[in-house]
Amino acid sequence: MSRPKQLFRNLNAKIASIPMILTAVVIFVGGTAWTVVHSFTNSRLLPRLNFIGLAQYERLWTTPRWLISIENLLIYGSLSLIFSLLVGFILAALLDQKIRFEDTFRTIFLYPFALSFVVTGLVWQWLLNPDFGVQSVVRSMGWESFTFNPLYDKDLVIYGILFAGLWQGTGLVMCLMLAGLRGIDEDVWKAARVDGIPMWKTYLFIVIPMMRPVFVTTLVIIASGVVRVYDLVVAQTSGGPALASEVPAKYVYDYMFAAQNLGQGFAASTMMLLTVAIIIVPWAYLEFGRRR
Repeated sequence: MSRPKQLFRNLNAKIASIPMILTAVVIFVGGTAWTVVHSFTNSRLLPRLNFIGLAQYERLWTTPRWLISIENLLIYGSLSLIFSLLVGFILAALLDQKIRFEDTFRTIFLYPFALSFVVTGLVWQWLLNPDFGVQSVVRSMGWESFTFNPLYDKDLVIYGILFAGLWQGTGLVMCLMLAGLRGIDEDVWKAARVDGIPMWKTYLFIVIPMMRPVFVTTLVIIASGVVRVYDLVVAQTSGGPALASEVPAKYVYDYMFAAQNLGQGFAASTMMLLTVAIIIVPWAYLEFGRRR
């Protein structure tokens, strides 16, 4: 087919997609470029093109609050990736055994994902509250010395937030993994049973390598969500105690709207954008580049 004919193929669909393309270019690409440009300025209450070079980035990486937020993001992100994949895959493998009431269990595990991060944060704030949460319940059963208040301990608060994040996000990972498992040809399982391969080896050396695209996509979804985590932290701790649970997204919000320092907020958001790009670009290459 000649190139002119290819150009006019599905013309109605191409015309219908023009508003979406313009929206993506103007709002997303244009907004991103505008943010990056103004991160090199000394904008305060209102944006202005008074360039000061890399001064905002130098200040950013010498601010203890930003360094704490990066440390918390690394801890929360690495543990979230590991446990979400591990727990999600185990649940999917169990559901894949054609158990009774599979639909009920799948709904129960996926239900937390239907809740907003604010609701999830408030629920876990109550559960981890020492006055009427887990600690209070256990003490009422006779263990008076039992202590469990991670949201009020600066060394443990990020792990308390991690509990809530895992509770909400693991169900989605389970569904993605279950879809991948259901896509495995039944002949693979039959061949493994005929050869006498234990089930755990079948999963580890045969099934998981076959599910590489599912794992890669799931990792990208989890990682992009980790970088943007904000609601969960605000609902549970508001960044406290002190700054122990500070995260980059909250840093950006506080500087742009509370401190009215747009330049610093733009610099921090640009670093977040760079982090997301580092995640998305390798994934796009793995999924589309080698295939091409």
